[in-house]
Amino acid sequence: MRKNETVILDLDKIVESRFGKGKVPRFVLSWLKKFIHQDELNGCLSQGYLGYEFAEKAVEYYEVNVTVEGLENIPVDGRYTFAGNHPLGAIDALSVIGQVGRRFNGNIVIPANDILMAIKPIAEYTIPVNKFGSQSSDLVGLINDAFNSDRQVIIFPAGLCSRKIDGVVQDLPWKKTFISKSRMSRRDVVPVWFSGQNSKRFYRLDKLRNLLKLKLNIAMLTLPDELHNCRRKSYKLVFGKPIPWQTFTAEKKDNEWAAWVREQVYALNK
Repeated sequence: MRKNETVILDLDKIVESRFGKGKVPRFVLSWLKKFIHQDELNGCLSQGYLGYEFAEKAVEYYEVNVTVEGLENIPVDGRYTFAGNHPLGAIDALSVIGQVGRRFNGNIVIPANDILMAIKPIAEYTIPVNKFGSQSSDLVGLINDAFNSDRQVIIFPAGLCSRKIDGVVQDLPWKKTFISKSRMSRRDVVPVWFSGQNSKRFYRLDKLRNLLKLKLNIAMLTLPDELHNCRRKSYKLVFGKPIPWQTFTAEKKDNEWAAWVREQVYALNK
């Protein structure tokens, strides 16, 4: 069982390094610490686990019950792309990492957004992906290396956690990269579905951001509180049968195949 040194989130140091000492009033810092549940996050991080073991222990720490179905659909050999919806932002990703990581003894890699990149105990698995700007040639190379490696790729093709679209909580349209890269590397795609949704506040803030055309993702700032709200809740995680990479022919464009796989994921919700 691998452990690391204690990892501590210190909002005082983060704010001081960004804005200077004494620039942010203490009562504001105190409120922020409570809002992001700093003590709770530190309790999770200070368990000291790394990799998929950290993911498993984090789910346990928040006393979350995850019912897992379809593990028998995942062969123990071969290389796969695990493509899933992303309804919550943390617990869903950690649950998938824990299950796939244990099955393949930590031999996984995750093209990750800012939220997952911030979880340092799983840093050995992650490669950064900029969801809002153009990719540098270095990052494109890292993504190609990930798909060409013998590691299992876990990816959330929407890039962000789910939003309320047409009155239904669902992923944004999926990026097509996982289709082209899976075909290139001859990886079958395993559809993965996770239940759940964030609070009404989260979706209201996202709607407000869109109305005001704000660049700052204000809804994302509430994700630590959304994680806290997952405590003692129950969710379902379902792995579907692998989709052969040969499926993704020129009959459809890659973005159309990505939308099709997205449909297969939501069809796992029985």
